[in-house]
Amino acid sequence: MSDIDPIAAAEFIQTNAEKMAKAKAERIYVSEYKDSLKAILMKEINGDSSVAQQSREALADQRYLDCLKGLKEAVVVEETLRWKFVAAQAKIEIWRSFESSRRAEARL
Repeated sequence: MSDIDPIAAAEFIQTNAEKMAKAKAERIYVSEYKDSLKAILMKEINGDSSVAQQSREALADQRYLDCLKGLKEAVVVEETLRWKFVAAQAKIEIWRSFESSRRAEARL
C-alpha cells in the first residue's frame, strides 16, 4: 500500500476547504430560503384561505419546486465534497497505520 500519498490527500483537503465551505453555505442558504419562500408564497395567496390551504398552494408553486431542485443540487455538491474529504482523511490514517507497522517491523 505504498501508493498512498498522504501529502496529496492533505493538499486535497487544504485546496478544497474553501470550496467545501461555500458548498455548505449554499446548502444552508437554500434551505433557509426555502422556508422564507414558502412564507412569501403563502402571503401572496388569498387571505381568505385557511393556513393549510395557503401552505398546500405554496408547496405546489413552481417557484417553491424550483427552490427544492436548487436545494437538491446544493446537497449533491456538498455531500460529494464531504465524502471526498472523508476519503482523503482515511488515506492519511491508513498511511499512518502502515508507517507505524513498518517501523514496528523494522525494530524486530
